[in-house]
Amino acid sequence: MPHTAKIDDTFAEAFPMVGTRLIITAIDLELATIAALEFCGNASSVIGCDCEAGIERGLGESRTPDGRPGVSVLAFAFNRKSLEKAVSSRIGQNVLTCPTTAVYSGLTDSPKEDRIKVGAQLRYFGDGFQISKKLDKQRYWRIPVMDGEFLCEDVFGTQKGIGGGNLLVCGASQAEALAAIRAAVTAINDLEDVILPFPAGIVRSGSKVGSKYPQLKASTNHKWCPSLRGQTESDLEVGERAVYEVVIDGFSEVAVANAMKVGLETAASMPGILRISAGNYGGKLGKYHFHLHKL
Repeated sequence: MPHTAKIDDTFAEAFPMVGTRLIITAIDLELATIAALEFCGNASSVIGCDCEAGIERGLGESRTPDGRPGVSVLAFAFNRKSLEKAVSSRIGQNVLTCPTTAVYSGLTDSPKEDRIKVGAQLRYFGDGFQISKKLDKQRYWRIPVMDGEFLCEDVFGTQKGIGGGNLLVCGASQAEALAAIRAAVTAINDLEDVILPFPAGIVRSGSKVGSKYPQLKASTNHKWCPSLRGQTESDLEVGERAVYEVVIDGFSEVAVANAMKVGLETAASMPGILRISAGNYGGKLGKYHFHLHKL
């Protein structure tokens, strides 16, 4: 797809994470999706959240362990211990409580040392009435609830992941920048092994490390704020009146790079898009560098 926007000769800087895949099923896709969305609440950035999570895709009945409609969710954290705590807590609060749901690991081939305890912790909600069931090599917990039983896999697999792949889309107007970033998000959402953890897959509040206020780890990225042009140093170019960012987490360099490429090509071809750039910290934040010109 030909592009009309300028592509900066820069790179997006991403960092190592640990991720897992959950498969949430229910009696219908509506309830499975609601449970997945609730699970993913307040999970946009590990700067202020316990994990980063998002819906990967919907699953038909032929692609779920129990033959019901389902949703695949990816969740990422800096380490396995943090991921275990976040996933168990979020399932307990937002999936166990949702009518008719069950939840399974979407990574079943992980080595034992890479697994996290999920059903193994949630089973205690059964107050002694929970039942363990082992099928093949997988153990499940059946927890009695008021509409029947909540079924949850004992342990979930994890694998290495990457967080922080990103694009900055600069437009001549807010409306044009928003239309372009929405188109990019739609294209990326068709891909597997990646998620866009921010609301609607879009970031309006790009951040920088640190702040004039000591209690904050991050603050507004003033160099990309159109309203601050003229008041401080700016990275904006002539005519750029709005910037939106897309942040991508994924299971591999290939998956993140492909998502960035798809998003870049989609956004760059949209009307009113003047430039595509990316956020980095000079190589100091993470070891994964995704160069836009190579993409």
